[in-house]
Amino acid sequence: MKVSYHGHSVVKIKTESHTILIDPFITGNELTDLKADEENPDAILLTHGHGDHVGDTIDIAKRSGALVVAPNELAVWLGWQGVNVHPMHIGGANQFDFGKVKFTQAFHGSSFIKEDSQEIIYTGMPAGILFTAEGKTVHHLGDTGLFSDLELIGKRHPADIAFVPIGDNFTMGPEDAAYAVGLIKPKLAVPIHFDTFPPIRQDPESFKELVDGTEVRIMNAGDSIEL
Repeated sequence: MKVSYHGHSVVKIKTESHTILIDPFITGNELTDLKADEENPDAILLTHGHGDHVGDTIDIAKRSGALVVAPNELAVWLGWQGVNVHPMHIGGANQFDFGKVKFTQAFHGSSFIKEDSQEIIYTGMPAGILFTAEGKTVHHLGDTGLFSDLELIGKRHPADIAFVPIGDNFTMGPEDAAYAVGLIKPKLAVPIHFDTFPPIRQDPESFKELVDGTEVRIMNAGDSIEL
């Protein structure tokens, strides 16, 4: 399995037979190396409904035919937009032909804003994602604050790699993120969700220095790891 990072919270997973995109915020993401019109995944996994995570999902899914797997309310709304969806929810797992997906808790929000009508559309509960294929598990925490049940999730589902938000302001900052890694205990931790916008400017080295007992890899857009 090849896992690559593409700025903000965008993660791509390539197995022997499938390509999976997580939170494909590409258009408007100055830190990514991807181009939305060049992506042809088999599946798109979404953690929640904020625009910097749903991103280019609709356009990519309609063009490529990708299956979009998302928390129920978000999936239902995307289905209304003509996207092929599979709704799930926190604690639920499903085995797909491209791998196993399980949604975990995340403490955050999930909505999008219709600025023209000053309306906020609710898109269900936010989540983290456990993706398992070829004997490897990727844990994408999504956007979240620190919470103690991360330890339980880590014990139940040991991760080969965990993508951990460190940007502060909207999610955990470096200190809480480092503590979260200590609870999850993945084999490898990668900081995400930082530097994209002024409120989440962070030095990932500070996160790396705070993590004890787990290898930390600071990845630039386009960097990849073979698991």
